[in-house]
Amino acid sequence: MTKPHIICIPVPLQGHMTPMMKLAKLLHFKGFHISFVNTHYNHNRLLQSRGPSSLDGLPDFRFYSITDGLPPCDANASQSIPDLSISLGKHSLEPFCELITKLNDSGESNVPPVSCIISDGCMSFTLKAAERFGLPNVIFWTPSACGVLAYTHYRDLIQRGYTPLKDLSDITNGYLETVLDWIPGMNNIRLRDFPSFIRTTDINDIMLNFLIKESDAISSGSAILLNTFDALEQESVNSLRSLNPQIFTIGPLHMMQEDVQDERLKHIGSNLWVEDMSCITWLDTKDPGSVVYVNFGSITVMTKEQLIEFGWGLANSKKDFLWIARPDIVGGKEAMMPNEFVQETKERGMVTSWCPQELVLKHQAIGGFLTHSGWNSTIESISNGIPMICWPFFSEQQTNCRYSCVEWGIGMEINPNVNREDVEALVREMMDGKKGKMMNKKAFEWKRKAEEAVAIGGTSYRNFDKLISDVLLTK
Repeated sequence: MTKPHIICIPVPLQGHMTPMMKLAKLLHFKGFHISFVNTHYNHNRLLQSRGPSSLDGLPDFRFYSITDGLPPCDANASQSIPDLSISLGKHSLEPFCELITKLNDSGESNVPPVSCIISDGCMSFTLKAAERFGLPNVIFWTPSACGVLAYTHYRDLIQRGYTPLKDLSDITNGYLETVLDWIPGMNNIRLRDFPSFIRTTDINDIMLNFLIKESDAISSGSAILLNTFDALEQESVNSLRSLNPQIFTIGPLHMMQEDVQDERLKHIGSNLWVEDMSCITWLDTKDPGSVVYVNFGSITVMTKEQLIEFGWGLANSKKDFLWIARPDIVGGKEAMMPNEFVQETKERGMVTSWCPQELVLKHQAIGGFLTHSGWNSTIESISNGIPMICWPFFSEQQTNCRYSCVEWGIGMEINPNVNREDVEALVREMMDGKKGKMMNKKAFEWKRKAEEAVAIGGTSYRNFDKLISDVLLTK
């Protein structure tokens, strides 16, 4: 029989590409032909980070690229999100349609016609392509369910006058502490817990309007996929089902993927930076639960002063730490710590530019995670039973932080105006304190529930099978 052929197209940012790749590998394991579509820019970055043969793929798992419409750039960094948001919608539809036509007309016996599109939740232009070719378009929202739910209420916030802000002083004068009690599935959420794009004084703000448009498309998708599990986010998922009843929770995807034992897929990856594997060897020398893992993700940018405060807070805590500091984390300038810090921490700290995070968070030496609260980091931390200190940067990271600290009981939030005293105190509390022990216990409970969700017969396991039978194999 001809294999069903799925095109997977993520937003061209690391945090979106990673879960889409996991989903693609799972579907390939289930017998689907996969075409994975990156932008030209990220296609080239992958070749640089993973090697010239890394995108050769397999006969039934192939890589393609289309334009993002932005000017050529050689930088090894994440592109401007507002620029991408505007440009992809304007310039990528026709190249994407041309690719579908090319795949359908390839004439190769091992390239079946395209049967479905799985696109990122922030790539709704693909819905037009799906309509043009008569294909189902499954939408994969890579944030948390609570984050997606928050986006769907952006329009309500505007209509009720909560955003745009009257003045930028509203960010600091206590206005964002306003509690909302009218959103189903989000108990007593504050304005500051909403994804950060509401923090604008401009009704025409690019990201505010982009997320309204993209979240409106939830009702148009053939199905909606979420990288979460029912026990963790049941209320948020139930609320989203009022927009589209075909919602499938299929996470944590990195745990679902653990049973995919296909040697042919091992060389296929999605990391845009070179991973430093020596950090695993370093962790092997440390006692169980003794190391603080520090990683602010692929997009967070901080000032040099903030970097130094985090550094001295870690140093003064006297705890061992593994710190991932991207080359572009300080506004595109090289992240440099004072020599005194290097000398103070050389026996108990390791700083590197990128790492295999899943392996790090699985390692028995890790006792806590200082994180930006991106969803990939959060769900990976939850499924490994690791408590967190949360310093959200933007987007729905604020929402994830709120849920981690208040609803799930596994996190502590650090002040946006970070100082070394707070960092030291929270690290000590997470690793040794009473609150830290309570967080540890709660994190272990969530880990167990995540394992139940992905086990045979678990909710995510069943949902994945139902997605295949009820949606992906119906054409």
